[in-house]
Amino acid sequence: MPTLVLLRHGQSLWNLENRFTGWVDIDLTAEGEAQARRAGQLLKAADIAFDRAYASVLTRAIRTADIALVECAQLWIPLVKDWRLNERHYGGLTGLDKAETAEKHGEAQVKVWRRSYDVPPPPLAPGGAFDFARDRRYAGAPIPDTESLKTTLERVLPYWASEIAPKLGAGENLLIAAHGNSLRAIVKHLFAVADSQIVGVEIPTGNPLLVQLDASLKPVAAHYLDAERAETLPPLP
Repeated sequence: MPTLVLLRHGQSLWNLENRFTGWVDIDLTAEGEAQARRAGQLLKAADIAFDRAYASVLTRAIRTADIALVECAQLWIPLVKDWRLNERHYGGLTGLDKAETAEKHGEAQVKVWRRSYDVPPPPLAPGGAFDFARDRRYAGAPIPDTESLKTTLERVLPYWASEIAPKLGAGENLLIAAHGNSLRAIVKHLFAVADSQIVGVEIPTGNPLLVQLDASLKPVAAHYLDAERAETLPPLP
């Protein structure tokens, strides 16, 4: 029975500053590093032998994976990085202060942009500071100008189906270090969460979510390793 662990990166500098981050490559804070270390200690205590790990191509996720794997003495396993595990693209909100944006557009509108399943923020104008067209990490990739959780799921799922699910199907234990929304997309898929219910699903930073899967990759058990910082999980499908 394969084990999948989903790990949201630790606190980043823009998390601390309350800014919309999305695809901007922002590093961890000292607190974020400490959260990653704690995650690794929890993984060590859980005695999970990983076969490989996955991360987005963003520093905060990669460093979270590295720090956690150091703590559980498994840094030597392969770490595969792919842009399709990136955080959702926040479009024209990228870089903005969340509180100031709520004052400008209203809290209700910002809540729709942040939490609805299929309503994306306004698109990002090309050519600005956060235009990723010249970033070689995304060479040849269809770079979005904004994303909802729905379109985030639409880019995560093909990678899941082609790369991650076959490894789990072969019995491998995997760690995925990624972001709140790319991990919510995976949780929505695994737990068959309804569109109307996924808005209430939160993924806490630095708290490993351990999911036991059956042979058909359906969750049979799931829990956060740090019970004191756990969020409510969807019911098993």
